[in-house]
Amino acid sequence: MFGKVASDMLGLSDIGSVIGPSDYHKVDSDDYVMHEEGEKIYFLIKSKTDEYCFTNQALIHLDGTSAMSKKRTLRRLPYYRSHISNVLLETAGTVDLDVEIKFTMGETSYSIDVRKNFITEIKDLYKALLKISEIQYDNAVSKNMGKISLDTAVNTLSTVRTEIKMDEQFRALNQYAYEWQAKLHEQFVRKDFGEVFEKFINN
Repeated sequence: MFGKVASDMLGLSDIGSVIGPSDYHKVDSDDYVMHEEGEKIYFLIKSKTDEYCFTNQALIHLDGTSAMSKKRTLRRLPYYRSHISNVLLETAGTVDLDVEIKFTMGETSYSIDVRKNFITEIKDLYKALLKISEIQYDNAVSKNMGKISLDTAVNTLSTVRTEIKMDEQFRALNQYAYEWQAKLHEQFVRKDFGEVFEKFINN
């Protein structure tokens, strides 16, 4: 009992370890992975209080309040809705016990302490998250440019006088705009980043 309390007071319970693929089935996060829909775990960090499960589709975070409690809060952040930004890696100093990886997903900021003997694995995760962030940024810019192009085209067409009835013209423009937006969404809203994880995660 005293050991658990001491580890909480010292913050040691928050230092995580990287879990290997052979042990993914042993962690609680695995119960919430949508295996039925092709979701797969690519990286997992576990401490006494938390689990950070990176799949090809989302970050699954099991958030514990303390090492003394079994109560957890489950958060699922899909990559297509919670874009990654501000990816940072703080390496360990001479007396440090841990390295730290930081990033933001949507409006949620994460700072995860990991035992420094896992620095090689954390470097791989850093590169994967950085690449996903770059892809998401580029796709957002391209989607916005497509939206601007669509608005310009619709505004131009709406000012052109034709002999087509207004209701027919409205329906045609509305259908065109809908189809264009659907194409933009399909092309630039990416839900699966398995290829990125497979490229950078060397498990």
